[in-house]
Amino acid sequence: MHIDEDGYIYDDRIERKIFKTIERGSLDSVNGIVVHQTASPSAQSTFNSYDNKAANGAHFLIDKNSKIYQTASLFKATWHVGLMQSKCFLKKVCQPTEIRLLALHTKRFWERKISQEISNIERKKNFPDRFPNNTDSIGIEIVGMAAQIKGKPDPVYETVNDKQNDSLKWLVAELSSKFNVPMTEIHRHPDVGRKNETEASTAKWE
Repeated sequence: MHIDEDGYIYDDRIERKIFKTIERGSLDSVNGIVVHQTASPSAQSTFNSYDNKAANGAHFLIDKNSKIYQTASLFKATWHVGLMQSKCFLKKVCQPTEIRLLALHTKRFWERKISQEISNIERKKNFPDRFPNNTDSIGIEIVGMAAQIKGKPDPVYETVNDKQNDSLKWLVAELSSKFNVPMTEIHRHPDVGRKNETEASTAKWE
């Protein structure tokens, strides 16, 4: 894998389809990789959304047929993480102020104001005291829908297919080697952000 001076990859397995609309300033360091699912039925439907000037997006997209697209420069940040989870909560080392907010959040998950406060606290921390976020991570989207299932409170994402996982495994290995990202810093979106727990739950990269 060769990355040129503009952050674009030259490799036979990757097709370049860059959307300047999802690039949000410089990505000066890469501390992690975050794996997502699109909640859309096709690559094209995701590309259509990327044409919006206010679009969120990631650096790569893996289609259902295993095709990998690069959609943003690796030297540009994209908005793909959103509201952040608290790493200190998982490690049980939070400050009292954070513990109070997290307790409220657990009781009232629907309240975005509390989620925003927690996320703001996390953003002010230096890595590795927080999870990788938009400022220091590469995002990979996998095409896959989320459907409402009877008896489930939230939509459930479809299973990532074997071809997609093969492409994901190759891409993660290449990127982690190129940017010296350890496997411990490859995350599914709901592990680092406040998202549907089934998103990318069937993604495999090891």
